[in-house]
Amino acid sequence: MAMNVGNTSGSDEPEVMMDINTTPLIDVMLVLLVMLIITIPIQLHSVTLEMPVGAPPTNQVKPEKIQIDIDAASVVYWQGTPVTAEELDQKMKAISQQSSQAEVHIRPNKDARYAVFANVLSSSRRVGLNKIAVIGAEQFVQ
Repeated sequence: MAMNVGNTSGSDEPEVMMDINTTPLIDVMLVLLVMLIITIPIQLHSVTLEMPVGAPPTNQVKPEKIQIDIDAASVVYWQGTPVTAEELDQKMKAISQQSSQAEVHIRPNKDARYAVFANVLSSSRRVGLNKIAVIGAEQFVQ
């Protein structure tokens, strides 16, 4: 802020002040901001949850793990033995009908064709397998 001390031109007439006084403008803006903050309703986001009481049941039966490998030549292996697409579908249908569904771990090679991997993944979803994991995905990061 500057203060006008006197007339610099030496005449007796007062100089026209060219600066605007912004102090009242800032005061009005602060009052409006405080009023806005006060009038905004407080948002209470509460969700009522009914939590179960007691200890959770322990799952003593570990699910079976099915390992499906796809090598660099795009050959599909079921638990280490090579299978065709029809055999793969039959084996997946058999494990999807079990009472406790097995975990399917798919481990593709980075040199395998994507169409083979996509076929294995889509056929597992088609027969109703829900517990699917892709193992070794870090090899695709460059």
